[in-house]
Amino acid sequence: MIVDDDEINDKEMPLLEHLAELRRRLIWSAATFLLAFVACYHFAPRIYDFLAAPLAHALEAQGHKPELIYTALYEAFFTYVKVAVFAAAFISFPVVAAQIWLFVAPGLYRREKRALLPFLLATPILFFAGGALAYYVFFPVAWKFFLSFQRDSGGVDIALLPKVADYLNIVMKLIFAFGLSFELPVLLTLLGKVGLVSYSMLKKYRRYAYVGCFVLAAVMAPPDVPSQCIMAGLLIFLFEISLLLVRIVEPKFEEMAEETAETETKDEKDPEHA
Repeated sequence: MIVDDDEINDKEMPLLEHLAELRRRLIWSAATFLLAFVACYHFAPRIYDFLAAPLAHALEAQGHKPELIYTALYEAFFTYVKVAVFAAAFISFPVVAAQIWLFVAPGLYRREKRALLPFLLATPILFFAGGALAYYVFFPVAWKFFLSFQRDSGGVDIALLPKVADYLNIVMKLIFAFGLSFELPVLLTLLGKVGLVSYSMLKKYRRYAYVGCFVLAAVMAPPDVPSQCIMAGLLIFLFEISLLLVRIVEPKFEEMAEETAETETKDEKDPEHA
């Protein structure tokens, strides 16, 4: 008996075993997130200080005291809860992704596992890279621009009094926006590898993709033109990288299609081989 390299390794599982396996993976994921949440809530003030550091540095550079306020009794508490949830999601994501992979992998062919595993590994790395770009590059520039509207002219003063909850909301939104933006090459390359999109198709609709980048930037970025232009430029840059990656993986997909056709032809000629 000839064992095909594209054969599913694991034995078939009945529905109840699948549900039990899903339950086990969900429990591991939930337990990891809860443990991370408890630990992050304990360090929530320090995590918030880290997130607020770009604003503090920008305020100090302009000679202002770094200060954030809250106007409701419960605002600081719920802000720390959000900080803990935000940090716990980052910390537990690799474990959750691994649990998803362990649940899905037994139902995949060896070839599909080899194709998907690099994308699974690249997803958290690129997401963290996008968040780091937002924190270390975008935040200092954006906060400096927003703080430039403060005025102390002896007449009517215009001073910034940022709220802790509002600041955290915009920081989380931007970090997630940049992180998700960096997943664009992973998504398009994966679609190109399985044949759902092609280099010629993406190149044909490039102008529409550019318009879509500006629309997404208007949704994800703060409501000011410089921030939206930076976000749109980043999305366009990532789209162009995706074009190159799709062009690279396309021949591999064609080879896989030819090999699949050859295997099907052999199976038709030699039923015992199947």
